[in-house]
Amino acid sequence: MKEIRVLHVDTERGWRGGQQQAYYLHQGLCELGVHSDFVCRKGAEMQARLNRDGLPVKPLSFLGELDVFAALRLACYAWAEHINILHLHSSHALGWGILAKLFIPSIKIVAARRVDFPVSTNLLSRFKYMGRATDAVVAISENIRRVLLNDGVAAQKIHLIHSGVDVHRFGNDRVPVDFREKWQIPPDSVLIGTIAAFVFHKDYQNYIRAAAKALSRNPKLHFMAVGDGERLPAMKELAQELGIGDKICFAGMQKQVGGFLKAFDIFVLASKKEGLGTSVLDAMSVGLPIIGTKAGGIPEMIEPGISGLLVEKRNPEALAEAMLKLAEDPDLRKRLGEGALSRGKHFSKERMTQMNLELYKKLL
Repeated sequence: MKEIRVLHVDTERGWRGGQQQAYYLHQGLCELGVHSDFVCRKGAEMQARLNRDGLPVKPLSFLGELDVFAALRLACYAWAEHINILHLHSSHALGWGILAKLFIPSIKIVAARRVDFPVSTNLLSRFKYMGRATDAVVAISENIRRVLLNDGVAAQKIHLIHSGVDVHRFGNDRVPVDFREKWQIPPDSVLIGTIAAFVFHKDYQNYIRAAAKALSRNPKLHFMAVGDGERLPAMKELAQELGIGDKICFAGMQKQVGGFLKAFDIFVLASKKEGLGTSVLDAMSVGLPIIGTKAGGIPEMIEPGISGLLVEKRNPEALAEAMLKLAEDPDLRKRLGEGALSRGKHFSKERMTQMNLELYKKLL
């Protein structure tokens, strides 16, 4: 069997769930002794984190997925390192990788698909995911796999590999002793929190409207939102309009979220679209009871009544009812939290790494 020599490519400057997954895979392969390298944009958060942790990384300039000169630089680096698999971790990275393949036709292309948006509505997307240049597409949820199939991507090209998390990542994290004082959270309140970017598909409007409805019946609840994004100012305004501005803490972007997760009593993900939602897995890893919507891959993680509760998406009334149900039943929270802790072990980063490695072997 050929030696596996994989080069991961990510084009994002910031850090979200997709970057965490790419990092985990690269790290896991290196630990297994597989030749794994990483290309990212110069100055990206990925470069900083990989440098910090002593993992291989090569920053390259990138002006867009149709940047032929960037593709040539990528191809030259892959050729010099004898790379035989390019694993592209975003749609733009896939375009970059396909251009690079023009210079190295023998290289295998693996595309990661982390969102459940259709690919059939865009001609360029159709070419990238359905064209012959792409050898495999990794769908991180069954829902994404179905979307790809419905869009016409060949079944034999799609490989279902759930995202994974470090189930021990927050083992040493503690809630700061002044946490509630700092965020002005009453000591006797039930804290309901979420961690998600402020983008349209996370549906913060649903979360905030549900919070207002729940508070009208139980004023001892308190809410927190950890994350940043373009919709943050609008959501702060919405909270004020609904009269709950003093009942919800907008904590902004936090690099260390373990203390926040352990401070929550209940975790919510209120998305209307979702690839998988690894923040749910992080919450499971610390034994939090979960409320999720029936959006995207979220139902693949949550077993209703065992590891959490599921409600219809875009339904603040149903979400508020679930919030109240858990807030007013400590025994149920404890039981669902224990179920979540057990369920989360099925989504480990080690399992995700091993399944990707098996895919590489098949391609070679």
